[in-house]
Amino acid sequence: MIAGHVVRTPCETSETLSEITGARVILKFENDQFTASFKERGALFSLLSLSPQQRRNGVIASSAGNHAQGVAYHARRLGVSATIVMPRFTPSVKVTRTRGFGAEVILHGDSLQEAHAYAQELVREKGVTLIHPYDDEKIIAGQGTIALEMLAAFPDLEQLLVPVGGGGLIAGNAIAAKALKPEIEIIGVQSARFPSMFQALQGIAVHCETSTFAEGIAVTEPGRLTLPVIRELVDEIVLVDESEIEAAVLLLLEVEKTVVEGAGAVGLAALLQKSGRSKGRRVGIILSGGNIDLFTLSSIIQRGLVRSGRLVRLLVSVPDSPGALSEITRLLGDSNANIIEIRHQRAFSNLSLRLAEVEFVLQTLGNDHLNEIMQRLSRANYPAKLPGAGPCGGPAF
Repeated sequence: MIAGHVVRTPCETSETLSEITGARVILKFENDQFTASFKERGALFSLLSLSPQQRRNGVIASSAGNHAQGVAYHARRLGVSATIVMPRFTPSVKVTRTRGFGAEVILHGDSLQEAHAYAQELVREKGVTLIHPYDDEKIIAGQGTIALEMLAAFPDLEQLLVPVGGGGLIAGNAIAAKALKPEIEIIGVQSARFPSMFQALQGIAVHCETSTFAEGIAVTEPGRLTLPVIRELVDEIVLVDESEIEAAVLLLLEVEKTVVEGAGAVGLAALLQKSGRSKGRRVGIILSGGNIDLFTLSSIIQRGLVRSGRLVRLLVSVPDSPGALSEITRLLGDSNANIIEIRHQRAFSNLSLRLAEVEFVLQTLGNDHLNEIMQRLSRANYPAKLPGAGPCGGPAF
């Protein structure tokens, strides 16, 4: 039913990630959908399943992003009026995109739960049909078409890593994958800040933080339909923290040249975290979406460069005399360091009055290169340190 109306996204082996992890890594690029998310699959199947009367009455959905855009886009294609209830905090770019697909957008409540409650009120008042983001049989079935495509391309898959929020994506793919290949291992991945499904399976009270970089899976209430499916068919749920998700987003950008949002990168984050379990096995990873804010992406890139030592701040003690700064910049140039920024100040320092402290922001080739630069400066009698570190001589970080 959905063939030809959603993108049959690429499913390809990543040679570089395979070398890094020791597994045979197969990536499913759902960030290549038109709205940059797998959510189109379930949304379209739900819309195609409506009765003629339901189509005339219209549909409603509550979402802060990907589900909203999937419903709005395919409703417009099918000539169905769509209303989307979004929390008031929803970034303006997502509101604008959803309206751009022709949907009426209502901003209501301070959370997804409040937005969903209001959507249910409108269902009763207006007689429209609710398209739930995950707790619906049609949604679950639509999302499961990903596993059908992956196993058609790679029937020898042994493990499938799937992002988990409310459970629609993993429930659908677990049903499809286990039906075709009962021995395949299904592993769900959640943000450690929003472990609702993990906790529900453990039979403990659900407790989540207030925010996560993987906002696409920041769900506090597991699905009523999805939870039993996951309990029966999913082998394990693992948790990944924020820094691991950031590192996975950056690695996919650098290695695969593909932009993935936080929720879309958790599968790779889990593989990097537990690579020993998957070593030598054929592992499929669903890159579920690519709707990431550009400022967020920029911050991830900058922070990643800093962690790897490729972007550094270096404090150098400089004699307060003509020619000293010129000598240091020459040394840095000879060391193949690229100077991004220089700050030269005397007042905020504990150094001798005859010394000044110069802060350089440098591009380097990494931590080993940085240590070489610092040692070269030290040998030339220009002591260098990183902010918060001691003088040159110890490790860079």
